[in-house]
Amino acid sequence: MKLTQPTDFDILDVLSDGKRNNAINIAEKLDQERSYMNTRLPILEDYGLVESVGPAENSGLYVITESGQTALEYRDEYEAGEVDLEALLS
Repeated sequence: MKLTQPTDFDILDVLSDGKRNNAINIAEKLDQERSYMNTRLPILEDYGLVESVGPAENSGLYVITESGQTALEYRDEYEAGEVDLEALLS
C-alpha cells in the first residue's frame, strides 16, 4: 500500500466526519482537481480505506471505513516511515 502524501490522508480527513461525500465536494475542500479525486478515490477503495456507497450504483459517494480511520490515526507515523499501514491493517 502506497499512499500519496498528503492528498490521500487529506481525503480520509475530509471523510472522517462520518458523512458520505463525492469527488466534487472533496476536490473543492482540498483545492484539487475533480479528475484527480476521481483517480485517488478508487485507489483508496481498493486499499479498503474508503467505500463507495449508494443510493444508486456508481453514485460516486464515498465513506471512510474503519481501516481508513485507523490509517488516519497513524498518519504522522506513516509520513515519518515508522509504520507499515498494510501490515497494520491486515
